[in-house]
Parts: sequence; structure tokens; C-alpha cells
Amino acid sequence: MDDEVRRLGARWGRELARVEFTVEEVPTVEPWFDGPVPLGKTVAPPPSARDRAVRIVVFRRPVEARANGEAELTHLIRDLLVEEVADLLGLSPESVDPSYDGPDD
Repeated sequence: MDDEVRRLGARWGRELARVEFTVEEVPTVEPWFDGPVPLGKTVAPPPSARDRAVRIVVFRRPVEARANGEAELTHLIRDLLVEEVADLLGLSPESVDPSYDGPDD
């Protein structure tokens, strides 16, 4: 993940200066949740904590379970981070990373 964060930072450094990228094992979901397991999310600080950074979280176990091999894992992490950054910046994923080719499913 660090390589992808550096790559995005090279292009969007100023915009991502107050963004923290983290990895958590699994997402917390409600017992009645009926949907695909999230691979990542963006967490904005509450209005009362404006000095705290926005966090982009990647969930390690669901991402590893979805990928078949190291190359696919790298590709999935790249696309996931591009999608989260694009959503945060209000841009299309293709604008954030011209090599983005979208989900395969």
C-alpha cells in the first residue's frame, strides 16, 4: 500500500497533505448488514475535530480474500485507493489516475 500512497502523493501531494492512509484488519459492520464486505472507506473527522486528518482505510483481510495473487492484490489496492481519493476530491477516478481501469466485476 505504501508504494501506491507515494505514487498518488507525487501527483496529489498538496490535496492529500491532511489525509492519513491506514490499514485495519476487517470492517465493522452491523449484524443485519446484507451487502458486499467493504474493502475500504474514507472517514472524515467530526466537525468538532477539524484539526484531525481525514482517514482513508483499507481493510486488509477482505482485500486479500478478493485478490488472486500478488499482482491482482497490487492492482486492487491501487484501484481502491484511487476510488477513495477521487471520491474525497470530488473527481473521477480517471482524473486522479489516468491508468485507472475500473472494477473487473
